[in-house]
Amino acid sequence: MELALGRERKKVVVIGGGVAGSLLAKSLQFLADFTLIDEKEYFEIPWASLRAMVEPSFAERSVINHRDYLTNGQIIASRAINVSDTEVLTATGRLIPYDYLVIATGHADRVPKTKTERLGQFQEENQKIRSANSILIVGGGPTGVELAGEIAVDYPDKKVTLVHTGSRLLEFIGPKAANKTLNWLESRRVEVILEQSVSLNNISDGSKTYQTSEGGTFEADCHFLCTGKRLGSAWLKETVLENSMDVNGRLMVDENLRVKGRKNIFAIGDITNIPEIKQGYLAQKQALVAAKNLKLLLAGGKESKLATYEPHSVMALVSLGRKHGVAQFPLTTISGRIPGLIKSKDLFVGKTRKQLGLEPHPVHD
Repeated sequence: MELALGRERKKVVVIGGGVAGSLLAKSLQFLADFTLIDEKEYFEIPWASLRAMVEPSFAERSVINHRDYLTNGQIIASRAINVSDTEVLTATGRLIPYDYLVIATGHADRVPKTKTERLGQFQEENQKIRSANSILIVGGGPTGVELAGEIAVDYPDKKVTLVHTGSRLLEFIGPKAANKTLNWLESRRVEVILEQSVSLNNISDGSKTYQTSEGGTFEADCHFLCTGKRLGSAWLKETVLENSMDVNGRLMVDENLRVKGRKNIFAIGDITNIPEIKQGYLAQKQALVAAKNLKLLLAGGKESKLATYEPHSVMALVSLGRKHGVAQFPLTTISGRIPGLIKSKDLFVGKTRKQLGLEPHPVHD
């Protein structure tokens, strides 16, 4: 769909350069006066970060500078701190006007600003794993489970303990998938402690004794905290969108992915209140629907033609090391090498890079 010649280009601003924001940015960069606002200079494929902790070179492909795929438009490496009906204010004091705004700030993540610094972090985390004989993982959601799997496969001599407050692992999916995951971890000598928590107060890197909520103690050379992250929406509470969030801090959107009551503000990814599990591949689907709708609006199309987004039923793929995995589909649950073939070998990194118009394997000079 071509934009009318001679018409002043509309200003489109995207806040957040994660899974959803980066794909939408790539899709719209040549169709508007485009700006991406993100507090870091890169997009990181989040589900690949655990592999990068045991194999730091993997991050060369999974951490991608925004400018590598966003060859047009403006990139502002700063936090957004306020939104009015017409402008976005950044932490560095810049006011960025918009005709259309997309909020894709996902979850709040404390990561460095540059790719070089982020790659350095993976090297440090890898050294922490390599130099430890025993490792504690706190949290039995997908992050904790996948990290335990990566360490158990790449470093089978390490003593890995996973502590989780819930009655089973992976509570966002069904018990059958959780049980298969538990059996796999235990077969790799990972000790799983359920329905208990660990106090990390007063724990320094030099301290090796941890205490559980039941009063038990055990030793570990280091720990990794793999519990849920805060939503990246706290900054919206003092903005024109303060009444557009639900009680959980998620932006309420309509079937076209526009913030309810707003004609020109969209929200995509984990920050929305869409009733489905928050997973990267769904954030990508939302980004493509929002991009389609923005293309229509930018070209002066009718609102009646806007595409709708339908919430998806639970489908989950959890990788267990490099060759195995657990997959839950709407009608069945499978584990072993087949789900491993689907996800675990490359963790969809090549596919995600191709979606951004990049080579699956970057060529180094």
